[in-house]
Amino acid sequence: MTTSPPLTVRRARAEEWRETRALRLAALLDPAAPVAFLETHEVAEAKPDVFWEHRARTAATSDAVAAFVAVDDAGRWVATTTGLVEEPGATEVLGGPVEQRQVHLVGVFVRPEFRGAGLLGRLFDGAQEWGRAQGVERARLCVHVDNPRAQAAYRKLGFTPSGVRFTLDQGEELEMVRAL
Repeated sequence: MTTSPPLTVRRARAEEWRETRALRLAALLDPAAPVAFLETHEVAEAKPDVFWEHRARTAATSDAVAAFVAVDDAGRWVATTTGLVEEPGATEVLGGPVEQRQVHLVGVFVRPEFRGAGLLGRLFDGAQEWGRAQGVERARLCVHVDNPRAQAAYRKLGFTPSGVRFTLDQGEELEMVRAL
């Protein structure tokens, strides 16, 4: 029996913009990317370094957004998610109204060879703990109706459909929520 290398789950650091970029580009090459992400590999790859530097710095230092990563002993980034704090009365990133203080989990990706080992739960725990420290009341995420693998993983972690559905360019999405 082989064992997987130890993984550290932590908030991404400001200087890690190259790693942020590399993992995002890997995520956008995943077969599920067309229904899982709101941009294409080509669009992301064309963004200048200053974009990635700003993205990494903001996700490492802001009280409104935080990126969490899983890193192996060799320093390879193998998974990520980002939490966005949404305030009541605001318009959430997909255009709907925000009714309560919540953390919206986005950019969820686990490299295929690391899936099914509980890593997603560890990432979400980090993001949700950060969200609780920001005073949020619930976690939410959106998932494409044609992405049953992701829906099953989210259900396993305690997320349930809220009943909210909406349509994006990629097709129909459903919102799933979990109280914190």
